[in-house]
Amino acid sequence: MSSAPTASTAAVVTRFAPSPTGRLHVGNIRTALHNWLMAKKHDGRFLLRIDDTDAARSREEHVDAIRADLAWLGLHPDGEERQSARFAIYEEAFARLAEQGRVYRCYETAQELELKRKILLGRGLPPIYDRAALALTEADHAAKAAAGEKPHWRFKLDHDAPIEWIDGVRGPQHFDPRQMSDPVVRRADGSWLYMLPSAIDDVAMGITDVLRGEDHVSNTATQVQMFAALGANPTRFAHAALLTGAEGKLSKRLGSLGVEELRAEGIEPQALVALLARLGTADPVDPALDAAALAASFDLSRFGRAPARFDEAELARVNAAIVHALPFETVQDRLPEGMGAAAWEAIRPNLAQVGEAADWWQVITGPIEALDFDAETRAFLDQAATVAAQIDWNDGPWAALTGALKAATGRKGKALFLPLRQALTGMDHGPDMNTLLPLIDRDEAVRRLQR
Repeated sequence: MSSAPTASTAAVVTRFAPSPTGRLHVGNIRTALHNWLMAKKHDGRFLLRIDDTDAARSREEHVDAIRADLAWLGLHPDGEERQSARFAIYEEAFARLAEQGRVYRCYETAQELELKRKILLGRGLPPIYDRAALALTEADHAAKAAAGEKPHWRFKLDHDAPIEWIDGVRGPQHFDPRQMSDPVVRRADGSWLYMLPSAIDDVAMGITDVLRGEDHVSNTATQVQMFAALGANPTRFAHAALLTGAEGKLSKRLGSLGVEELRAEGIEPQALVALLARLGTADPVDPALDAAALAASFDLSRFGRAPARFDEAELARVNAAIVHALPFETVQDRLPEGMGAAAWEAIRPNLAQVGEAADWWQVITGPIEALDFDAETRAFLDQAATVAAQIDWNDGPWAALTGALKAATGRKGKALFLPLRQALTGMDHGPDMNTLLPLIDRDEAVRRLQR
């Protein structure tokens, strides 16, 4: 088998090929990201191919959602193709394969195939299609056509050509085509199944690298022979271990967790990219790395074959770290009306999500819920209100307030600071009061201390 050109001698072209039958989930996003990172690392091209050959299940709203999700993540394609616009290309390639005898007509029903499968399994044999249709004569085909039977088509594997490739993650791969069923590539109604159009497109689009999940390894084995039958060198393939939940298995939630839900939960796109870029590798997740840095460090040799655990708690931690570094200019259109840079910088270290800024803006602007205090604390807060009304509010009011009260009452530490924070914010914790208190209007602060 001829090897594909190396990344150093040919431009890298990758593709992400989702079917628009639903929204993207975390596993899809990781695949898209891997292909984007590979392309960007080598100054190549990242293409989006909408695999919409299944007209009954494909929806245009899902196409729009896929584009929007990729844009939100910053994974901007360098080009887009749609399989529904490429049927003429498939027909031409299919005709050539038929002339070569590499596709053939079959008529078994699903029930007949299932019965054959059960018989083979009952005999302890692998459930491989027996190629019975290859024994049909042209007269047999004519008779079936006259009876109204329409064939489905299978790709004929070359049993004399062992299937081998060097996988970018899994290393050397070897498959015996005799132990594989000839795959159905076209249905009786003329519609296409996944594998042949995908291989035809990868050739026609000049795809050099396909990065996808390990659940596609057996598909790759078949497609290696399809590339050869089409007269092309195969692409370079890499199959990453599948994601599992934090509990070590693929949960139903992880299988459906998508961009729309994550965005609604307040997850920043940078957090998702930072986490998914490193899951399954030996490299630590670093919230400080931007997409360019992640692309520069992307290396298939760093990926292991053990399942990659997607932990939503870790995603939340990464998200918080990214939020803590977001500049005001990046988030200002997502903040409450009237909230400025000083307020953002004051509350930012206490946020897990940008959306929580609204809660702290409410603390700053009021009203807040008054807490109950004992008589001794109440007297202390009355004294604090008097001091607050007299100090310079534009010159470190928190230090001035606590300094004066410490000197006057002898209070210090928690006994000094906690009642003031509770009265001024309604909270036991929160942003540094040195930065928070100047944002609260002096008269409002006095009223809160007096309540």
